[in-house]
Amino acid sequence: MKFSTQEEYGIRCLLRIARAGVGASLTIPEISQAEGLSDANVAKLLRILRLGGFVEATRGRVGGYSLARQPEAIRISEVLHLLGGKLVGDDFCEAYSGGSGKLCVHAIDCTIFSLWETIQHAVDQALSRVTLYDMIPHTPEDLQPHQSSFLPNLPTVVQ
Repeated sequence: MKFSTQEEYGIRCLLRIARAGVGASLTIPEISQAEGLSDANVAKLLRILRLGGFVEATRGRVGGYSLARQPEAIRISEVLHLLGGKLVGDDFCEAYSGGSGKLCVHAIDCTIFSLWETIQHAVDQALSRVTLYDMIPHTPEDLQPHQSSFLPNLPTVVQ
């Protein structure tokens, strides 16, 4: 399973703005430099996030982008949905039936689609519990790579 670069970069831009603090705003060049992204890419992502109601733009010399809502009110599932993220798109059957627009030969008993739907449901539920606030480092331990203080500990699989 992979998230698209648009989803990853969009969340990174939101996190960068959230880390600046409540009421702070950042410009496109500030975000792009901090995240190692092009100005054009950041501008595109911020436009999507603005139209989706996650950020606000202020024009002028002291302008920039700030969060439109508190970080606690921004669910990661909503952000990913806006940026295009679903494992199973509405066109899944059409896309994988050869693209001819014909009904998939497995339409009656498609085991693959039900698997992807089950996984999508589990991912949606997990991500609906994570907010932007949860992803902001609050302690030195949160700054450690690959630590996820916002998700429950999963059981270890022994092979």
